[in-house]
Amino acid sequence: MTLWTAKEAEAATGGRAIGNWSVNGVSIDTRTIQDGDLFVALKAARDAHDFVAQALDAGASAALVNRIPDGVEDDAPLLIVDDVLKGLEDLGRAARARTNAKVVAITGSVGKTSTKEMMRTVLERQGRTHAAVASYNNHWGVPLTLARMPKDTEFAVIEIGMSNPGEISPLAKMAQPHVAVITTVAAAHMEAFENLDGIATEKAAIFDGLLDGGTAIFNGDIPASCLDIVNSHAAKAGRAVSFGTQNSDFCLNTVKLADDKTIITATMPELGDVLFKLSTAGRHFAMNALAVLAASEALGADPTRAALDLVHWVPPSGRGTRERLSLDPAVTHLTFDLIDDAFNANPTSMTAALEVLAVSTPEDNVGRVSNGRRIAVLGDMLELGDDEMDEHAGLANNEHLQTLSLVHCSGPRMKALYDVLPEHLRGEWTETASEMASLAHRLIDAGDVVLVKGSKGSKISLFVDALRKIGHPVSLNDED
Repeated sequence: MTLWTAKEAEAATGGRAIGNWSVNGVSIDTRTIQDGDLFVALKAARDAHDFVAQALDAGASAALVNRIPDGVEDDAPLLIVDDVLKGLEDLGRAARARTNAKVVAITGSVGKTSTKEMMRTVLERQGRTHAAVASYNNHWGVPLTLARMPKDTEFAVIEIGMSNPGEISPLAKMAQPHVAVITTVAAAHMEAFENLDGIATEKAAIFDGLLDGGTAIFNGDIPASCLDIVNSHAAKAGRAVSFGTQNSDFCLNTVKLADDKTIITATMPELGDVLFKLSTAGRHFAMNALAVLAASEALGADPTRAALDLVHWVPPSGRGTRERLSLDPAVTHLTFDLIDDAFNANPTSMTAALEVLAVSTPEDNVGRVSNGRRIAVLGDMLELGDDEMDEHAGLANNEHLQTLSLVHCSGPRMKALYDVLPEHLRGEWTETASEMASLAHRLIDAGDVVLVKGSKGSKISLFVDALRKIGHPVSLNDED
């Protein structure tokens, strides 16, 4: 299906098209370019104009540029604009304007991408649904997601993030959602804000983009001062809807966690009491699911069907994905479970991940150690501001952490936790994630359940990579 013709893209951006081309996708990365894509030559660490010729050779049908790049013929299929990022934004706005899709925008200190993927899972079973393939939630990710939206989209899910004040409002206004969701407000990106109220103010700016009569959905369990801020912004919307565990429109009643599932009961405005299930464990996932049901109802989708379809959702890679790995493919029972949560971390998400590990069931009498173990491998939580060392040390008091067998710590910030861990919990500490990864082969055993958690910048995902090199994938449902 044609996404943009040269004339349409020219009209959207005010640029100058060379050639009568058409494209069926938009890409910013030559490594993932597909035949028929429009390559957008953004300037980041390097100027992507240097890769335009490579993109065209790889199958791109045209490129969005601010000049004819070196090594590219004068009659090459191009769209020339004054500013490439602005050109991408213009494409995004034009794509939003030409569709009749119902749009939901999602932000929050924790759970944005998981909630976005939950929304995709339930909405794509009720209509043609568009959402970003990854966590594209910043100043280029939002317009890229919009620019990729087909004309006949019925539901669109747009994730909006921030790292500094003033970033969310313009992106929300670009997305023009019918529904906007705040998953939660927590201590993340604190380096750029004076306090949690500042983060609440920035998150609440997502409601600035709501269309007239739109619905503002927010977590009613956030701290009182933050809730006042969010409520004041939500009051300007056509409708305000809360979700949470107390005095909320969508009320979470009970959550039961098991190794690979979450059983949830909740009360919804139109349906009353409902029971539904997720195919992965996590109290935080239960809250995200409640937000999804509130948004589904506000978008005009069927919330009953959405509740049933949530069982099909699985966490995105690095955000709580659970997998089973065999230490010896010839001996099928020599396995351990890996919970890969290495994409992001802050105190709130760390608590949620530790609870998932705490309710997991290791297997006894299969490894070198007779008792299967719950093991956490933790990397630094970044961007926590002046209190970062106290936040790391404070994890030692976490009730879920107390139930574990061992805690391995990686990074200079996690040294603060390592130093105050009880002796029976204290595993290894390394300065870097690569050093921890080099120890992987001797830190795990058959029967273990291993959580790997940390901020992306801590590179603790290297330990995940090391475990996957040691192990061989096995179905979690394999009973043999």
